[in-house]
Amino acid sequence: MKKSKFIKSTFILLIGGFFTKILGMTIKIVTTRLVGTEGMGLYMLIMPTFSLLIAIAQMGMPVAISKLVAENKRNNKNLVFSSLPISLGINIIIMIILIFSSKFIANNLLHDSRCSFALTSIGFVLPFICISSILRGYFFGRQKMFPHVISNITEDIIRLIIMIIGIPFFLIKGIEFAVCFIVLSNIISELTSILILFFFLPKNFSIKKEDFVPHKNSIKEIFGISLPTTASRLIGNIGYFFEPIILTFFLLKNNYSNSFIVNEYGILNGYVMPLLLLPSFFTQAISQALIPVVSNNYANNNLIYAKNKIKQGLFFSLMIGIPATLTFLFIPQIPLKLIYNTNQGISYIKFLAPICLLHYIQGPISASLQAMGKAKEAMYGTLIGMIIRTLTLIIGCNLKIGLWGLIFATSMNIVFVTLFDIYKIKKILYFKKNI
Repeated sequence: MKKSKFIKSTFILLIGGFFTKILGMTIKIVTTRLVGTEGMGLYMLIMPTFSLLIAIAQMGMPVAISKLVAENKRNNKNLVFSSLPISLGINIIIMIILIFSSKFIANNLLHDSRCSFALTSIGFVLPFICISSILRGYFFGRQKMFPHVISNITEDIIRLIIMIIGIPFFLIKGIEFAVCFIVLSNIISELTSILILFFFLPKNFSIKKEDFVPHKNSIKEIFGISLPTTASRLIGNIGYFFEPIILTFFLLKNNYSNSFIVNEYGILNGYVMPLLLLPSFFTQAISQALIPVVSNNYANNNLIYAKNKIKQGLFFSLMIGIPATLTFLFIPQIPLKLIYNTNQGISYIKFLAPICLLHYIQGPISASLQAMGKAKEAMYGTLIGMIIRTLTLIIGCNLKIGLWGLIFATSMNIVFVTLFDIYKIKKILYFKKNI
């Protein structure tokens, strides 16, 4: 029964992920063709900041709620609604800070004043992202994946319609306004997702005013899990945040033009990485299905079953990752031309394709560590990997090899973190088995 439920959850997420990824790629194609390489370059410049702020705003709460709900030992309604006021408070603080600091970040860190409006817009988007993520965490914990899939598909359809209608209008006003609109469009799409997720909540989740009063025990348990998870994400996102700052600083210092940096960075992060990371959406679905299964069985000392589920998750990930890797390695021009109508970035893709095979299994491994309550171990791996990545990036930029410094740094990070997490999982399971 457990086995069939895990496979069913994984299957639903994979099928849903397939449709969502098609919609996501369609959105990407439409956006890229409407705003062009320069517009995508600007958008990609702010993406590290966006990702960092999402990590701070969420505080690891979705993962914590998923794990605690999966254990089925607490009041689930209490867990979900106690976290919402805390999340809202954090988001308001971030919003205020962004309003006053966006110009400074754009001018002094990203070296492009056109990013200012988009950076300010992020603050207004974050609360909607956090609420939908918390609700998804509940459904993942209950191993009910259908609401997540439906909300994702609907969200992407709404966003696609908004992109087609809105971008041409704002592009007339200027490329910075178009990029700002792309960020703000998340408000409507995330709000759609929230409404759908609320619709699928159990009937006994009748919402009352007192439900939003934070409960001390619930918050304590959530933060006990979420803080190490957040620390791990923050380390990764801080490194990602400083990526364009370090890259721009050293490449400008080594006589590369700003237009070259924006264009190549746009190619790498607008075409190359989204294409290479296409399978990771599906492996992320497998990771989400793994968390409640591994969490429940590890907590009840069913180590053999938990280990088998981890192996099964890795097998499914490789089944998706290997064909994708072979495609990107030998015929990258076909998906690149088909999806983005460009041939730019082929050499980057061929180099990174074998490395990204390790990235495809990194998600299930990291999710398994979090499910076993070992987020600290994952955090250590992320920290060391980010230090290696940053040092490699600085050295690479000063070797005057253009964006290849960033590619080498990314590769080093993926290889180290994946191997480190595999080692930790083996060690943890062996140690508990012999207690």
